[in-house]
Amino acid sequence: MTEELNMTIADSAVTRLVEMREQQGKPNLLLRVTVLGGGCAGFKYQLDFDDKKEDGDQIFRDAVVTDEASLPFLQNAEIYYETNLMGAAFKIRNPNAASSCGCGKSFSTKM
Repeated sequence: MTEELNMTIADSAVTRLVEMREQQGKPNLLLRVTVLGGGCAGFKYQLDFDDKKEDGDQIFRDAVVTDEASLPFLQNAEIYYETNLMGAAFKIRNPNAASSCGCGKSFSTKM
């Protein structure tokens, strides 16, 4: 039996995606989160905007899409949108990350 893969998408991320859909006239726009090998800590996040679903993709809250290879690295992660004095961006809070670099875009895993 396989464990159900789960990811939390905060209201802030969903709200920002809805705004972007309206601004760009793209009703199917999604935030694509991919985990790749590399970066200064071993793995890195790649965040893109996409309006299509590929085979094996999983969509969360009709806002975030990820591929099946990235899913285990994102198990129980939270995707949110943050606005502060330094700017605004989608962020990832990942319990699978043993450590991350200062930029917040790469991490090493506990797995």
